[in-house]
Amino acid sequence: MRGLSLFFAALADENRLRLLYLMKEGEICVCYLQGVLQTNQPKISRHLAYLKRAGLVEARRDGKWMHYRLKKQESNQEKVLSETLRHLEMEPAIQKDARRLKQIQCCPLRYGISSVEPKREACKI
Repeated sequence: MRGLSLFFAALADENRLRLLYLMKEGEICVCYLQGVLQTNQPKISRHLAYLKRAGLVEARRDGKWMHYRLKKQESNQEKVLSETLRHLEMEPAIQKDARRLKQIQCCPLRYGISSVEPKREACKI
């Protein structure tokens, strides 16, 4: 029962819903999430940690970058998550996030890393 209440509590926050929507197409680097939500990294990380504890996302480290993706859910929870994400598509804030995501470029130079070309492919898989 605790897992189910964590699942629904995770869906009860606007920022976490925005993060989940951005991950619906696949794995994404935190730098993109930070750019789209236009907030600081600690706040993004706090929400991602909550989503991870709730079993909604999983993470992978690649050097200094953390990549997150939606975690496979049990069928009932998968239906709820899928429907939630589908309904979010109609929200103006979500549409704005989707447009902003297409414009963001990952820039490792901003993190003091000069050996990587600043390309979208460096952070989004």
